[in-house]
Amino acid sequence: MSKKDKISLPASGAGLVRYFDEESMGPKVSPEQVVAITVALAILCIILRFSTSG
Repeated sequence: MSKKDKISLPASGAGLVRYFDEESMGPKVSPEQVVAITVALAILCIILRFSTSG
């Protein structure tokens, strides 16, 4: 294959910000903690929904 047959493609990451390289000041939360908090809030909402007297 000669050099004339090769096709050069543009860089795939041109102009994109790499967010995973930036360090943020917020709290570090694991995915398991996010799921646990979500389930706890859902259970709390269900309990409050059925425990109110109306």
